[in-house]
Order: sequence, then C-alpha cells, then structure tokens
Amino acid sequence: VHLVESGGDLVQPGGSLRLSCATSGFTFTDSGMTWARQQPGEGGLDWVSSIEADGTIYETDSVTGRFHISRDNAKATVYLQMSSLKPEDTAIYFCAKGGVRDWRRDPPGQGTQVTVSA
Repeated sequence: VHLVESGGDLVQPGGSLRLSCATSGFTFTDSGMTWARQQPGEGGLDWVSSIEADGTIYETDSVTGRFHISRDNAKATVYLQMSSLKPEDTAIYFCAKGGVRDWRRDPPGQGTQVTVSA
C-alpha cells in the first residue's frame, strides 16, 4: 500500500484548499478511503471523512457543509475539498486505506500540512 498526500498549504481563514492522495499497491476500486488529521499538540489521528467503495460518504460534524471527499477510480486518487477553512482546521492531514470502519488497519500516508492563519 502506497499513499502520497499533497495540496497542503498556508491559507487565510475562510479560504479553500483541495488535498489529493495518490494511491498504489492495492485494488483502489475495492477499498474505502479516509481522510484523518492530527491537530497541533495532539498525539493521535482524528477521523475527518470517509468514502466507501460504493461512494457512500461519511464525515465528522465539524466539517459538514465545508469539506467534501471524493474519489477518482480511474486515477486511484482520493480528494478532500476544503472550504470556509477555520484556524482550528490547522493540522497535518493524512489519507488512509479503508472506510469508516477499518481505516486504522493500515498505516496512513506521510501527511500534508494545512495551516489556517491570517
């Protein structure tokens, strides 16, 4: 399993970013995919959003209406479109193989830093 996140940046509050996670080493179309984040000072990963193999989407309440997960099966890539960003969204964002029930089973990618600050 190989996961490579990209797209993180410094952005002002209210701004937008799109994160990408390019994958290889497994059958992408058979797998759910998840975005999780590690906020400053936190030791663990917090679940953000998952998209199952059938396209069903789950997300944590704090990002509802602001973040949108999607997948491109032809490119074996999962995306996280983030808008109306808040300072509390500042975190390292990781993608993981697996859907809402099993995303912790395999190690995530290396992560991409998102900083929301004026």
